[in-house]
Amino acid sequence: MADPAHCPNPVADPPGAGPAARRLTVERHGLDVIARSERRGTPRTLFWPWFGANVSVLGLSYGAFALGFGISFRQALAAGVLGIVFSFLLCGLVAVAGKRGSAPTMVLSRAAYGVRGNRLPSVLSWMLTVGWETVLCSLATMATATVFSRLGWGGGTGTKAAALVLVCGLTVVVGVMGFDLIMRLQTLVTVVTGVLTVVYAMLVADRVHWSAVEALPAGSAQQFTGALVFMMTGFGLGWVNAAADYSRYLPRTASGRGVVGWTTFGACLAPLFLLVFGLLLAGSSGDLAAAVAADPIGALATLLPTWFLVPFAVVAVLGLVGGAVLDIYSSGLALLCAGLRVPRPLAALADGVLMIAGAVCVVFVADDFLGPFTGFLTTLGVPIAAWCGIMLADLALRRRDYDERDLYRPRGRYGDVPPLPLLLTLAATAAGWGLVTNEAARWLSWQGYLLGPLGLGGATGAWAYANLGVLAALALGFLGTLALGRGRVRRQERRAPSPADAEGPAG
Repeated sequence: MADPAHCPNPVADPPGAGPAARRLTVERHGLDVIARSERRGTPRTLFWPWFGANVSVLGLSYGAFALGFGISFRQALAAGVLGIVFSFLLCGLVAVAGKRGSAPTMVLSRAAYGVRGNRLPSVLSWMLTVGWETVLCSLATMATATVFSRLGWGGGTGTKAAALVLVCGLTVVVGVMGFDLIMRLQTLVTVVTGVLTVVYAMLVADRVHWSAVEALPAGSAQQFTGALVFMMTGFGLGWVNAAADYSRYLPRTASGRGVVGWTTFGACLAPLFLLVFGLLLAGSSGDLAAAVAADPIGALATLLPTWFLVPFAVVAVLGLVGGAVLDIYSSGLALLCAGLRVPRPLAALADGVLMIAGAVCVVFVADDFLGPFTGFLTTLGVPIAAWCGIMLADLALRRRDYDERDLYRPRGRYGDVPPLPLLLTLAATAAGWGLVTNEAARWLSWQGYLLGPLGLGGATGAWAYANLGVLAALALGFLGTLALGRGRVRRQERRAPSPADAEGPAG
């Protein structure tokens, strides 16, 4: 077990609470349960990590992404607001498991999937978080190169390589160090990025032309649905598998409603503001909207006066790195849950190596960003949505806190490899992949095989790009667990509890 004297409790100490007084060390917590003595703070402290992770100028680019579905400003606004709020509400609900079990998200998932059966969703979670790390670091690198090019300081291969080393190096170091350094960085990200984003909005406000925005033609219900699902997968569904990693430091007596509310509010606040302004900018200029597809952050820099380019680079890099460090932290935990037996810092370091390799491919090899990005979100979004539905239904069925010891024992109440959740995940994923299409990768051209038989127009019809499979997987996972898992949960909770507040092994 980790030594409590060397395990900082950042959630208990919000920004401004004297971090300099704490000695900065590498976090030693891995998959273990947080001891009662270390569970402090209130739900409102969850605002900081969630706000800092989502106050990225990438949110502006989602305005162009949404309009790219061929819908009007009002339709895009409605799809964005619904998608952002609903998907982060899912994060808030999953975060309740953290304060009820005081362990990482993918450890708590063992209650639904069994101790070793949970390795399947853990691998999926690891793939998703590593993918997001790669995306965010790649965007920060490309944005830096664009800014340097406009300033006449380079912008070619050498600049990109230097930016890649800086961005990835910062992400890996912070991810390896763990929660204490992450929370200190999030304080800086929250303040600096928040202020500079407002300045950016003021500087480019004159580029908004309401007449052009209002003239955008309305799209179909299928196009609206596609935009809605894209916003869900691009925001909250990309975080659900890590949502309890930050609430696990709260005491069991913390308000569940408070956990849901502060997580959702902190995560939604910046994206909603950025989305609205991004829609206005993209709707005012078709050229800007097209440029965002190739370089989502760098394209936004073309609107700025030269003197603000360096501050813009700072806000872009900090915002993206703020999200990437949370991803690399959670991806390391997911890798441990998948069965890798190494200390958490080494797992985070291994993920960092993969992230760097992926970023090199995106920055130096790929010709387009939006296509592969959309394919990545929809393909992995389907099984993650299925896991989320199962996890939320399992949590809703439980009346007691998790038994901490049995989360680590294959012969405990949660079982080893229970068939129901695994079969339900596979069935929901199969159905979901049959209702999405992916043009970004030829080897995924088989997706969408249910669109024809269900009368939805086939892989080239009106519903082909609505990404209904994500919603279907979420619903099937949730409703299937509610209908079939109630008896299993009741049998688990009738068993005598393990010794109170016992900590399980770190494996």
